[in-house]
Amino acid sequence: MGMHYIFHDRGERETLKPLSWTRPVADLRVGVTTLREKWSLRSPGSTFSYHSAAYLAGSFDLSQPEGDAVRHVRGCLVATNALVDAVASLRSGQQLVDAKGEWLASHGADAAENVVFADSVLLMRRPFDLFSANSEVLEADFDLLTRGRSSAPLSGTNTLIGDRIFAEEGAVAEASVLNSRTGAIYLAAGSEIMEGSLVRGALALGEGSQLKLGSKIYGATTIGPGSKVGGEVNNAVLWGNSNKGHDGFLGNAVLGEWCNLGADTNNSNLKNDYSEVKLWSYPSGRFEPTGLQFCGLVMGDHSKAGINTMFNTGTVVGVACNIFGAGFPRNFIPDFSWGGPQGMTEYRLDKVLATTERVLARRGRPLDAATTDILSEIFAQTAHLRGGTAIAQ
Repeated sequence: MGMHYIFHDRGERETLKPLSWTRPVADLRVGVTTLREKWSLRSPGSTFSYHSAAYLAGSFDLSQPEGDAVRHVRGCLVATNALVDAVASLRSGQQLVDAKGEWLASHGADAAENVVFADSVLLMRRPFDLFSANSEVLEADFDLLTRGRSSAPLSGTNTLIGDRIFAEEGAVAEASVLNSRTGAIYLAAGSEIMEGSLVRGALALGEGSQLKLGSKIYGATTIGPGSKVGGEVNNAVLWGNSNKGHDGFLGNAVLGEWCNLGADTNNSNLKNDYSEVKLWSYPSGRFEPTGLQFCGLVMGDHSKAGINTMFNTGTVVGVACNIFGAGFPRNFIPDFSWGGPQGMTEYRLDKVLATTERVLARRGRPLDAATTDILSEIFAQTAHLRGGTAIAQ
């Protein structure tokens, strides 16, 4: 009998916004797979559900089963073999905590007996954690997914450097340079690297995704399934079904699903005075220190940027924004905003849903009631951010 994991959002649901507006925390992607998939891959036959916001129930299973095989797990926790074993070994009433006493998992919703997990753990708490930890997590995912397997052959027109390159059946690359000495390169089934691309690992290229002609990719970068990426990308995580199809720089960044960056869109990832970057925090309602010198763009699901958009260092763009115009927009663009440096207005919900329906139709997907309900709820919950009051920089 397999394990049933219930993934709890905890406080990270707030600190990971806008990325966690549209999904449970455990559904975030870092490395090759989502956080939830890292547990499932290490626990064959397991099932899962989420303890998350009620409005997500149409798209994500929020059921809470009981039983001896049920384990409650912190959604932002990055699975390892040792963690999976420790969680499985918990007896009823026990909870797993890290060396600082932070809750990681439990057997039973009211467990109180502490079991200390002595090894170091990775917790994805803030949006920038996803690209900061991407190198370490991608390497572990690569090892897990490829252990004991042989790569499908790649065309002899490529220059392959290093031995950590793995292509699933159906992956295609032609006349490109793939260097895995700086990090592993994983090409999922149906992915394609077009001619003239230059890749320095680590890179995870998702199922059905494309690197456009002459792309320049620096690790550690993740491109989720169904995406098209071109230009220059450095240490970015795109979850899937998002496009950056043209020239322009994207660095130290996280993009949600169904995003699109127009041609020659760029983001800064380093301040001119080389000082620490601050990033907007939804729970505090202000800009908070990141501890990072390099921090670029965080963009929620369904947001778009027109051609030649310029994002300043440490910019947060909410869900369902449409950004355009000359100059740098604000460092925080509230969810459902329309405009740019010349000013922002509310992006009406009916207009957002109409655009979303067209975007999904291009991938053969309908706009279902669950997606409509999720976007409607986020629109209502973020109304105060678009109230016209100035946002202190």
